Amino acid sequence: MSDFELNAKIREDKGKGASRRLRRLAHEVPAIIYGGKKDPVMISLSHKDFAHSLSNEAFYSHIVTLNVEGKSEDVILKDVQRHPHKPFITHADFYRIDKNQKLTVKAPLHFINEDQCYGVKMEGGVITHSITELEISCLPADLPEYIAIDMTDLKMDEILHISDIKLPEGVESVALSHGDDHDLPVAAIHMPRAALEEEEPVEAEDDAADTEAEDKAEGDTEGEDED
Repeated sequence: MSDFELNAKIREDKGKGASRRLRRLAHEVPAIIYGGKKDPVMISLSHKDFAHSLSNEAFYSHIVTLNVEGKSEDVILKDVQRHPHKPFITHADFYRIDKNQKLTVKAPLHFINEDQCYGVKMEGGVITHSITELEISCLPADLPEYIAIDMTDLKMDEILHISDIKLPEGVESVALSHGDDHDLPVAAIHMPRAALEEEEPVEAEDDAADTEAEDKAEGDTEGEDED
């Protein structure tokens, strides 16, 4: 796994006005560190450095070292807020970790061998993804950068569920810990929409022909009854 390290500064000013000035004038992101047995700490990060880290998918499910004015904190990113219309980050939450205590995070799913998938290559199907990240629980040392899902053997109309995913050792699915009824679909293979639409007119024509034949037969029967 990649190593992530960011420098941060303690911020004393609080409130929306102070955070707005911090973003506009200093080009920094207001943030908070909380969790563990320590008090929350208000910090600020370089917007440029933080945005660069966020461009790496692994950052969202990785242990991050925050250097706060000479002291380091091992944390994970719990939340990041962005401006709804402008390309900048408005706030971030970091959670302290204990190496002996399990974490609950969302790990990205990587679907591999999709071009070699039996249902795609041999049966002409298309793959749809129901979820692209999975909530997991594990110790910090077992935290995966991502979870790989091999799609090679999936066939037409088959559905891959959470229980079908081979998780790394020491990693558990949070959903499955709540029972089998939380075994949600992850991916599936279906006939392409275009192919289905081509089949529908043929079926409609057959139905129309059958109806016409039935009407004609009923008409002939009525004629015979009159005679």
